[in-house]
Amino acid sequence: MRVIRVEASSATILMTEAPEPKVKDRQTGEIAKDAVSGEALMKIGVVYIDEGESSLIAVTVPESGVTDSLVVGAPVSLPGLIARPWESVFNGQARHGIAYRAAAIAPGAYSAGQES
Repeated sequence: MRVIRVEASSATILMTEAPEPKVKDRQTGEIAKDAVSGEALMKIGVVYIDEGESSLIAVTVPESGVTDSLVVGAPVSLPGLIARPWESVFNGQARHGIAYRAAAIAPGAYSAGQES
């Protein structure tokens, strides 16, 4: 599948959910790991605001890319943010969406023109 780099320099990104381990298998509780490094993955909820539009998205980040000083509601930055379209069939139902992944999540700043 194609990977799309997300240009987020003009966006304001606010953390809406604290980082938590990304679960690979809900029945066993197995934590998702990066396919290359084997590092545990974390899931973070953010609101992405750009050009007057906003979207709630979940972003996957390697555990080592999560900064300790993150605060829910505060602006964050997502270096290396990419979007990957996906599709699958589950219980006979076709599903599709976009998975977001970043190299890290760190404290950020409000973008010019987006401050309140």
